[in-house]
Amino acid sequence: MPFFAANLSLMFTEHAFLDRFQAAADAGFDAVEFLFPYEFEADAIAERLAEAELEQVLFNLPPGDWAGGDRGLAALPERKDELQQSVTTALAYAQALGTRRLHMMAGIADPADPVHQRAYRDALAFVADATGEKDITLLIEPLNPRDMPGYFLNSFDLAAAAITDLGRPNVKLQFDVYHRQILHGDVLRALEQMMPIIGHVQIASVPGRNEPGTGELDDFRVLEALDELGYRGFVGCEYRPKEATLDGLDWLDRFEEC
Repeated sequence: MPFFAANLSLMFTEHAFLDRFQAAADAGFDAVEFLFPYEFEADAIAERLAEAELEQVLFNLPPGDWAGGDRGLAALPERKDELQQSVTTALAYAQALGTRRLHMMAGIADPADPVHQRAYRDALAFVADATGEKDITLLIEPLNPRDMPGYFLNSFDLAAAAITDLGRPNVKLQFDVYHRQILHGDVLRALEQMMPIIGHVQIASVPGRNEPGTGELDDFRVLEALDELGYRGFVGCEYRPKEATLDGLDWLDRFEEC
């Protein structure tokens, strides 16, 4: 059975951020992930993790000016220095929180532009080396244009090619079932084909991005397939609860009964 991690950027938002850790633990989760920790001191988050006896499995590198529209820096050559500084910041948080996986967002850029392609390749190599020195897995994730218009990394094939071409053992694919279904469909075959390069999985229903089991895809079959394929990593619950978070957690019980 997969190991589930509650995404605290989307779940348990009935609570202040630092209170979500205990809420997740009280709901039965042993692990959490979130988008960005940088508004809070690393020690404050580490304290909440320890109190709730939770594992922090994933967060993102600083994305630039999120409120101003930035969605990562990797494909933006003019932001190279900022990207490199962001790695230092993320690694400091990862050390404090005991996190072994970091996701690097690509940014808003034309994926057909050779300038942005080269910038992304260079950024991926730089961050892969920096995280590899700390024994941290670097993740890249294709995002669909409906949720993230103009995002550079908008294809699973492009992501797989980038990972293969770079050839760094610590660079893996963040396979988000929600984004895969919207971008390409064919989720089960893609999982089978890409399993050797998958370092983390996330799930939400399509099209609403709500609890698994509430959309067009048989999410429970997808989770069963992960077991059958030998996936032993975490599945991040990166979904927006339809109602209060606890009201929708019965999907976990239904999955266990399948």
